[in-house]
Order: sequence, then C-alpha cells, then structure tokens
Amino acid sequence: QTRVTAAFLGEAATEEGVFHESANFASLHRLPVLFVCENNLYSVYSPMAVRQPAHREVFEVASAHGIPACQVDGNDPEAVFTQVVAARRHVRSGQGPYFLECKTYRWREHCGAGFDNHIGYRKEAEFLDWKKRDPLENYSKKLMSAGLLTDEGLHKLSEKISAEIAEAIAFGRKSPFPRGLADFVYSLQP
Repeated sequence: QTRVTAAFLGEAATEEGVFHESANFASLHRLPVLFVCENNLYSVYSPMAVRQPAHREVFEVASAHGIPACQVDGNDPEAVFTQVVAARRHVRSGQGPYFLECKTYRWREHCGAGFDNHIGYRKEAEFLDWKKRDPLENYSKKLMSAGLLTDEGLHKLSEKISAEIAEAIAFGRKSPFPRGLADFVYSLQP
C-alpha cells in the first residue's frame, strides 16, 4: 500500500458521531488513513474545559477504535515532520489508520481572517503567550541562526508564496462553476 489519505480535523470534531463512525470504519477495514487533528484548544468560542474531560488527552480517543495515536507540539515543524513520517510508515505498511494530534493555537477568529480577542472568550495574555510560539516566526529565526536563510531569502520566499496564492485565487475566480459538484451527495438525483 503506497497511498495514504490524510484527513484533517479540529479537536472538536472528535466530539461528533461522524468522527467515531469514520475512525471505526477505517480501523475495521485497516484503511490507509492518517487522521491529523489540529488541537487549537477552541471550538468556535468554547474552550476545552467545557467540552472535554480534563483527565484525557484528545489523541487518546483513537484507542477506543484500536487506532494507534500520538501527540506532538504542532508549533514545532521538525517534530511534526518526524511524527508524520513515522505515522505514514505505519499506515503504508498496511497496519491501518493512525491518529496524530498536533497541539497548537488559533490566532484568528473561528470564521474569518480577523482577530476576535475582544469578544472575551479568551484572555489577551493567553493569546500573547501562544503568539511567542509562532512556528513560522520561530522556525525562520532558527534557519537564519543556522545560516540556512537570510532576510533577503525570506523576503523572496514570502513574495513567491504570495504570488502563488494570488495565482490560485485568480484561477479559481476565472474557472467555471463545477456543474457536478453536488452529484452523488444524496442518493436521490434531481
């Protein structure tokens, strides 16, 4: 088995029946699925404390379905890479699915690109503390300290990424609407 399907989800998805149905089915049929859980500590405006038991880590729910799992610092790119390689090796070997919980933080509002700290569901101090762990900022500094990246190189990389994003948006806007988008979503077709 060489192909792996990566299914990305937030930690709140583990509170929904569809997650458990999917995890059970993947485990039962030893499907090549890597469940990647981005645990950003919030479901819309609800913190973990009002949604999950304090004595259990999110990745532990996978064990109920016989799925091996681990937790990694989602703000450490090298740690995430190492765990993804190990998880992919497990899945590709035909042993079935794997669950990887990446502990991180949500900087922006739940829906949209703005900041919503003024709403009061989280404290500014918490936000600022997590902001110090910004993986892009910290990894850029690490690469610069090691002499692997310069300010000019970072600037060029940022410009290249921005251009790729703008190109993708333009392509999407110019493309025709996918007529068959809803085909086979429901059993009855119009």
